[in-house]
Order: sequence, then C-alpha cells, then structure tokens
Amino acid sequence: MACAPTSTLNSQFMLNSDSIQIRTGVEADAPQLAAFAARTFEETFGPHNRPEDLHAHLIKAFGVEQQTRELLSPSMVTLLAHQGATLVAFAQVQRKDPPAGIRIDRPIELHRFYVDRPVHGKGVAQRLMLAVHATTRVLHGRNLWLGVWERNPRAIAFYKKVGFVDRGSHEFLVGSDRQTDRVLVAPVQADHR
Repeated sequence: MACAPTSTLNSQFMLNSDSIQIRTGVEADAPQLAAFAARTFEETFGPHNRPEDLHAHLIKAFGVEQQTRELLSPSMVTLLAHQGATLVAFAQVQRKDPPAGIRIDRPIELHRFYVDRPVHGKGVAQRLMLAVHATTRVLHGRNLWLGVWERNPRAIAFYKKVGFVDRGSHEFLVGSDRQTDRVLVAPVQADHR
C-alpha cells in the first residue's frame, strides 16, 4: 500500500499553534533534517555511548543521502515541526511490523521522534504526537509501536503519558554496541476535530 501523496498529507497535517508549524517533509528538507537528527541523537545518547559506536551510528543513520531516501520513501512519512525557520522536532512513521512475539493489528512504526532540548516542556512533543496519530490514520494503521532505549527514562515517561504501554523488548545496535530497547504500543487515537 502506498502513502497518500505529499500534497494530501501537507494539507491534512498543517498545524499552526502558537508559533509551531508541523508539515510533511520533502526532499529539499534532507540537509536540515540530517543535521538536526544527528545533533539531537548525539546530545541525547553521546554521553552514554562509546565515541566510536556513536560515530558509526551517526554515519549510518543520519547522512543527507539517508534522509533523502527516507523523505522519498513511499512507505515512510516524515513530519517536521518548525518554529519560524528553525526545525525544533521531527517524527517519522512507516509501515513496519513490530518485533517477533508482539502481535498488533495494522501496525505502524513510530521510527523516530526527536524534540530539540530548548522546546522540551513547551507542548511541541504533544502537538507532534497528534500529527503522528493523524498520519497513522491516513496510512490505515490501527496501532503505533516504537522502540525506546531502556536507559532513556524521560522518553519512556513521555510515551507512557501519551498512551503507550510496554509490550516487550528488542535489540538495537549503536555501532557495535548491542542495546535493549523497550517496545511500546498504543492504539491510534481517533480524530477529535
């Protein structure tokens, strides 16, 4: 099943509240997205990982080429949250089954959900999560799932606050370091417009 065309997604996910605008990413966003993703990942996880593993992960996951592929992928939608011209958060959802042993109906993975530190606690994450649920409905998903590092209590607390429950674990590699992610699942929220 292919994603809805970007123009359809843009019209459905334009969200203006306070000074935050959320829209679907396009190919031209790849350089800004790659830099933002690498920086926020490094700020969050750098102190807890060996430099060589962190570097290997950043090269593999967040280059302009990788972000371009993801922005153009028919099975992935990237949502960008801007405050003026500044990217302050992004999320990516994709059609993907959860790890073995976790059974859910019509799954959509919340692949990435990153919010810049200066806007923590200002409602940006909640607004972006509403856009994630709206995107998931367009993709005909019934359940969202994600992997979150077991040593990231702030993220785990946020996900639980917005309705995710722990359903198990899976392995996640940062360079050569095998880490454990908790797998959290939430039903897709209904449209309350």
